[in-house]
Amino acid sequence: MVLEAVVVVVDNSESSRNGDYAPTRFEAQCDAVNIIFQNVVQGNPESSVGLMSMGGKGPEVLATLTTDQGKILEGLHQTKKKIRGSAHLSTGIQIASLALKHRQNKSQRARIVVFVCSPIEETERELVVLAKKMKKFSISVDFILFGDMDEENQAKLEAFNREIKGTTDSSHLVVIPPSSKLLSDQLIATPILLGEGAAGGAGLGGEAAGASEDFPFGVDPSQDPELALALRMSMEEEKARQEKRAREEAEAAKKASLESVKEEGEGESAPLLDKDGQPGGSKKDDDKMDTS
Repeated sequence: MVLEAVVVVVDNSESSRNGDYAPTRFEAQCDAVNIIFQNVVQGNPESSVGLMSMGGKGPEVLATLTTDQGKILEGLHQTKKKIRGSAHLSTGIQIASLALKHRQNKSQRARIVVFVCSPIEETERELVVLAKKMKKFSISVDFILFGDMDEENQAKLEAFNREIKGTTDSSHLVVIPPSSKLLSDQLIATPILLGEGAAGGAGLGGEAAGASEDFPFGVDPSQDPELALALRMSMEEEKARQEKRAREEAEAAKKASLESVKEEGEGESAPLLDKDGQPGGSKKDDDKMDTS
């Protein structure tokens, strides 16, 4: 699976108090963040996830890149007390890019996932300029637009997405409308979690995006997203178990080989003189001579 460093940016503006997504927009984000974390870390144990908020007085780093889900949960808990103001989208993305730029493992692919549920104050031109900068730094940016899905908001994010994608398909824009399904359940069936090559994002008024046409696990993620994700995680866990078992068997074989070499060389390591200062084996030779 892809080795990556992902910074998730949550929208904790005043709009996130709205209850059109059960139980609230912010709580719905919290569930979705946990799904993203599990997807990234289980996809590759060397991948890491960071967390930021972009509402209130300004963006705040809640957890640096980590593989500890407890730190992510703690950051989300702290943010519940700081739901206020408007979202600072552009500044949030730039701070997230700095965190990725200074990641320790440079072989990790850099990605930012941004939840947007409030009006976007930046102009379309400002976002296009920002997209060019992210593209220059080789940072993918995924947007999850839900809640405040007016045409202006969507048009701005579409302009950003067109600019940053270029000839690649590593950045996505997913629009998830309110429904009886949880935000996290709908997110499972989108390219953000399914990876590159999956179907495109959902449109306004439609269902979340489905899986690729191949259905590698024999299950359509758009019909049963929880089962599809469970099958994928199960496959990854089995693969990791087999690799661990292979390493243990190789180490055991190596250890047995070393012990065999040691046993064969034990006679050569016998002392030249015994405890009485006589040449080794001389006493046994003398006894043999006397008996003869």
